[in-house]
Amino acid sequence: MDADPAWTSALRELTPLLDWSGLPLDVASLAVLAAGLGWASGLRLYALVFVLGALGRWGGVQLPGGLEVLASPWVLGLSGVLLFTEFFADKLPWLDSLWDALHTFIRIPAGAALAAGVMGDQGAALQVAAALLGGSLAAGTHFAKAGARAAINTSPEPVSNVLTSLGEDALFLGGLWLLVTNPLWFVFGLAVFVLFAGALIVLLWRFIKRIFRPRQPAMNG
Repeated sequence: MDADPAWTSALRELTPLLDWSGLPLDVASLAVLAAGLGWASGLRLYALVFVLGALGRWGGVQLPGGLEVLASPWVLGLSGVLLFTEFFADKLPWLDSLWDALHTFIRIPAGAALAAGVMGDQGAALQVAAALLGGSLAAGTHFAKAGARAAINTSPEPVSNVLTSLGEDALFLGGLWLLVTNPLWFVFGLAVFVLFAGALIVLLWRFIKRIFRPRQPAMNG
């Protein structure tokens, strides 16, 4: 089955970028979509599932590959409830870090599954490749988000946590909009995000190691 014409039209600008590799446009387009879904899963999984399902059910969008299941009333209902819950849980400092810790086991495999679903009509090899890509991006995004929020949650005032959460909401919506309307710019933005997230994870890891490093006994002069 070919990629949906709406996706093909929106992603046509990628042709100059990917033609050198000999990839047909539909596979290139789907690869970018898989990467985008992996990234978004690490940031706002339930919002992503709900938006995709709503587009498939009410927006007249033919979801590619195995993503048609997201338009099921059961999936829409459950993702809507979880989206509502996460919107408020993400803004409470005492609950946010616990929520992120639990979702380490949900966002990453979900990102891999959604990315693989994009390639549902393209063969097993591309499904596995997409799952690895989506899972990796979901993991990087999740750990950068969870680590940064854990540091921010140590602040006694709630304002910084709420503003950061709203910023993540805006980042998710802006990234999803860019993925659909201008995928070339999305690829550029994703590359910048990955570099930034990688640097943030390294800094947070060094900070954690410094906290738990055994203190050396003071030397008597």
